[in-house]
Amino acid sequence: MEETGLLRIGILAAGLLLIAAIYFFGRPSKPAQGRRRNSDPRAERVEPLSADVPVHDEAVDAAGGQGELAFAEPVAASELGKRVSEDFDKIVSLYVAARAGQVLRGEDIVVAAEKTGMIFGHMQVYHRLLEGKPEAGPVFSMASILKPGSFDMATISEMETPAIAFFLTLPAPLPALDAWEKMEPTVQRMAELLDAVVLDDSRNALGRQRIAHIRDELRAYDRQHEAPPLTKPPRW
Repeated sequence: MEETGLLRIGILAAGLLLIAAIYFFGRPSKPAQGRRRNSDPRAERVEPLSADVPVHDEAVDAAGGQGELAFAEPVAASELGKRVSEDFDKIVSLYVAARAGQVLRGEDIVVAAEKTGMIFGHMQVYHRLLEGKPEAGPVFSMASILKPGSFDMATISEMETPAIAFFLTLPAPLPALDAWEKMEPTVQRMAELLDAVVLDDSRNALGRQRIAHIRDELRAYDRQHEAPPLTKPPRW
């Protein structure tokens, strides 16, 4: 199988695990009720820190069988970027993937993330926070597609990954469309800084038509979640 094919399999697997990982954002230690599962190739086997973190073995085997991938919540992680609520009803994801025959290097990712205003925080991944309101939770977050998804600063110079994932979980601290308008340019800028390509949640190149479709979906989401108008008290 061509290298680009392996990358697409890996990113597909990572997209599934990503949703499961988001469910654990901000969770205290209690049993998971599960969302989806996922995994991706490369990197040596590392056992998850939590027994209820799901792993998707089939995608690993398809991509070369080089180990299981799972997001595990690090011990003593920063609270920056922790979701206020565990509940979410929609996720929008994008990927920045290395070009064929290349990888994204940890140190380059860190520099690019800092240049685009992202903050290293909860679960040892990067988040975009509301200016002046970090306690409101992440507008969106960024993780590696390789297990455990986090960025270990002690070994960041050795880190290599085929792609990084950006994910916006709704409801967010901003209206859905506003949150997207912050995430999409950040993703594009990250790809530019890393000489990489932007893929949508179907692992296709992100084009104008897909962007317009996502915006329409998020406008509809915002309309559905608008607060009902306040009714005026009756006059007696």
